[in-house]
Amino acid sequence: MTGQRAGGIRLATPPGRWVLAATVLGSSMAMLDTTVVNVAVPTIGRSLHASLAGLQWTVTAYTLTLAGLILIGGSLGDRLGRRRVFVTGVAWFALASALCGFAPDTGVLIAARALQGIGGALLTPGSLAIIQASFEAEDRPRAIGAWSGLGGVAAAVGPFLGGWIVGAAGWRWIFFLNLPLAAVVALVALRHVPETSDPSAHGKFDVAGALLAALALAGITDALIEAPAQGLAVALPIGAAGVAAGAGFVLLERRRERTPGPVPPMLPLDVFASRQFTAVNFVTFVIYAALGGTLFLLILNLQVVGGFSPLAAGVSLLPMTVLMLTLSPRTGALAQRVGPRWLMAGGPLICSAGLLLATRIGPNASYVADVLPAVAVFGLGLSATVAPLTATVLASADVRHAGVASGINNAVARAAGLLAVAGLPLAVGLSGAGYHDPTVLHGAFRGAMVICAGLLVAGAALSAVTIDNNVLRPADGHRVPEPEARTSCPISAPPLEPGEPAQAG
Repeated sequence: MTGQRAGGIRLATPPGRWVLAATVLGSSMAMLDTTVVNVAVPTIGRSLHASLAGLQWTVTAYTLTLAGLILIGGSLGDRLGRRRVFVTGVAWFALASALCGFAPDTGVLIAARALQGIGGALLTPGSLAIIQASFEAEDRPRAIGAWSGLGGVAAAVGPFLGGWIVGAAGWRWIFFLNLPLAAVVALVALRHVPETSDPSAHGKFDVAGALLAALALAGITDALIEAPAQGLAVALPIGAAGVAAGAGFVLLERRRERTPGPVPPMLPLDVFASRQFTAVNFVTFVIYAALGGTLFLLILNLQVVGGFSPLAAGVSLLPMTVLMLTLSPRTGALAQRVGPRWLMAGGPLICSAGLLLATRIGPNASYVADVLPAVAVFGLGLSATVAPLTATVLASADVRHAGVASGINNAVARAAGLLAVAGLPLAVGLSGAGYHDPTVLHGAFRGAMVICAGLLVAGAALSAVTIDNNVLRPADGHRVPEPEARTSCPISAPPLEPGEPAQAG
């Protein structure tokens, strides 16, 4: 079926179940890796004698290459074959995981994590693009719902699984376990997933644009991470180079859009002609910066300051994921009925209250009295925020840009988390081996939670001022676009990315 849209498989048939299994297992592999690595970070730091900067890069190297290359990954699948690029991403991810597991030091681990991000950029856009291209139109919403629910189970299991593996077998096995899972995914995909591509996709790939985007993120991230140890004299030029690369990226994309040629822009800037789309991405950046910084430091604080084991720290976050799985579909439906503005304003305020409660998590913290209330309130706020935010992204973009708009929003969310993990420790004076000292880490954690709570309040204010409460209501009497998806994301990025709109009817 190469070069055409399959679109003829029914979900209830054996071929449909095989396609769903391949995409769910593939996306779950990436989801699990993200969550289990966060839980393992303190143990990795002790094992490899890593500085805080080493731990930051262990987390951010993956996100950096993923965020910088994910739009290219989607284009590769459309042109070269979605199954081919999906399987290539799975194999790449597995090989990089093996390198992570064998890493003798922090430097090799960071490089391997960056390679994992490249595999993720090939793998994640293909997961839901395969569903979208393979299933009959009337079965796609149910297929995507099944993918979302089963992927949510993987996200929920991740912290528990990561903590158990670290305690029972050691941190290296969180990477080695990707190998058999990847083998199963590749075999199922090659045997049961039809090959599809987009015959209308043409032109060369915007490699220069992707490189400039990655250099921009890398320069700014490196400056934030290295500033405490290297000083501003070293960090400022690196950060300036990152900003210059970002400016070069914008200029390049603008030139390619204004002067059509053999290389179409990776990021069509006219998508930002919608003020609502621009506004909702600003809100996304602020909220996911707070989320990314919180998850990184909360796991550290629970283990180093609170004395929690890796397993207990992972399980501590389970209520947040369960609340999101249970409530997000309901808040998405509520946003369509009453409008998204006040849900997107109220949700971050509830999240900020949860982070202020989290400042009480100190030495000998009680899970029931100190951790559970903070995690539950934070999860309740996220449940009110994420689904309306994702739906608003879809509704705010021009129909012809629905797919690229979802990719942009995903990249914005990941970049926000990346920069928060890099910059938040700098903002609270945490550096070097300071995270080993419970007293130092606890003080920094409290300050970081206050900063993240402030970011969430800012996100709430932006939502209240900029979000059109009627954006989800169809103006022409036709159906609201289906919430389809192209990109598989864990809780640290929008969980459901919109793709093509439904046909009006």
